[in-house]
Amino acid sequence: MKRAELLESLPRHGVYDLAVVGGGATGLGVALDAALRGFSVVLLESHDFAGGTSSRSTKLLHGGVRYLAQGNLALVREALAERATVLRIAPHLAQPLPFVMPSYRWWQTPFYGLGLKLYDLLAGGAGLGRTEFLNREQALQALPGVNPKGLRGGVKYWDGQFDDARLALALARSAEAAGARVLNYAEVTAVRQLAGGASPLSSLDVSDRRGGGSFQLQARCVVNATGVWVDALRDHTQPAATQGAPSRMVSPSQGVHVVVDRDFMPGGHALLVPRTRDGRVLFAVPWLGKLVLGTTDTPRRDLPREPDAFAEELEFILSEASQALSRPVRREDIRSLWVGLRPLVAAPAAAEGGTKVLSREHTIVVDGNGLVTVTGGKWTTYRAMAEDVLERCFASQLLPRRPGGQSASHVLLGAAATASPTTPLHAAPGLHLYGSEGPQVAGCPGQATVLGAGLTEAMVRYAARFEHAQTVEDVLARRWRVLFLDAAEAARLAPAVAAILAEELGADPELASFQALCTRYLPPSALVG
Repeated sequence: MKRAELLESLPRHGVYDLAVVGGGATGLGVALDAALRGFSVVLLESHDFAGGTSSRSTKLLHGGVRYLAQGNLALVREALAERATVLRIAPHLAQPLPFVMPSYRWWQTPFYGLGLKLYDLLAGGAGLGRTEFLNREQALQALPGVNPKGLRGGVKYWDGQFDDARLALALARSAEAAGARVLNYAEVTAVRQLAGGASPLSSLDVSDRRGGGSFQLQARCVVNATGVWVDALRDHTQPAATQGAPSRMVSPSQGVHVVVDRDFMPGGHALLVPRTRDGRVLFAVPWLGKLVLGTTDTPRRDLPREPDAFAEELEFILSEASQALSRPVRREDIRSLWVGLRPLVAAPAAAEGGTKVLSREHTIVVDGNGLVTVTGGKWTTYRAMAEDVLERCFASQLLPRRPGGQSASHVLLGAAATASPTTPLHAAPGLHLYGSEGPQVAGCPGQATVLGAGLTEAMVRYAARFEHAQTVEDVLARRWRVLFLDAAEAARLAPAVAAILAEELGADPELASFQALCTRYLPPSALVG
């Protein structure tokens, strides 16, 4: 259904069972789960699907190796089971990836190895491969480009990696195929509880950020899944007579990621430094033909849509990566630099110890006006979070209880029914990322016209016709991950992409704003202090 037709039909539907506000991992997971249970669902996203935190992860599907040290075995076990589920339902976008922890002291291999053997044990049948102890030669072979000075060996273990933005898009389109209605660039400006009637209803005011119009919807239940911005929506939905604002649910932090060329570490294994000089973790992850270095964990009070890296964060990554690799990483080596805000669950302990003491687990709150808010968690457990949200809706009598579990076996759009993917996710991007939809993409006009970075004219047209892309940023940041891989290349491709989108959509593809955005994904001359 074209966007104009969808906009016209949404208000005419009548009362929806469920309205989800927020098109990131959590909101999309809720929409899909609810649609699979037979509820009428509408999902509204103020920007693009996965336009915030959900496209800026470290690209890892993990059980939380570092949570082992905290003794949170239940969280690790759940995440490991969910990791296996995502790998099964979206194999074209999520795959196993071997990691190596290099050892430079005699005790590191047995110490970390025993912990990772416990990781294997907790995974059980959902394990991806057994943990192995490596000698020096084996570690050098697995991690070409690692710093050889003083290297004694290492520990190899398995986790998962994925394309976060394209997985979010697969969730959105799978929810759509299951009967949900999903709309990006649709900002919910107010939610009001309507008086009267046997069952309370909520009214949502929605603004179309592309066309400029507005409309209203009604729903029996409203879920606030807006990530780091959940508190703002809660504030806006409080009745005028309410004294004081609701307590804060989120204490945000930001994580910075640096992308360099694969020749820094050209193998097919990821590197994990479990403890840097200041006690943090450093990853070097091969992803879509590049190498992702990160990440940081820095408290932040404001909530910008495009956060900037702090100077000390970039310095930390470059310094630690230069220690871990055989040659130094300099600013001029950076191909892209992105920052994601994490919706860490606020806690009284937040005042002391920084964000590392805050919970990565999710929390769900039902306010007095019936608004259901969910925040926290991580990509790996999005599906379990969605089930928990619906369970809370049932317990609060906002929706009638219906059996679930379908989302655990429901393969996402593009997942091939047979045969495992033959192209690894850390290879350069190509048609394989579309999975079973590859032939449909290739059937669009312009398949032989390669714009650059593996992107064809046909892919841009497919993004506009079937993947809800509205702007150049939608295509080059999330449908095709060029902005996250090489910001200068993204800027070069932008005019050609804009011309195709203008032809397909007959609307402004916002070329100038994207070109300005590209400059923010390159190391600036003066970073925030």
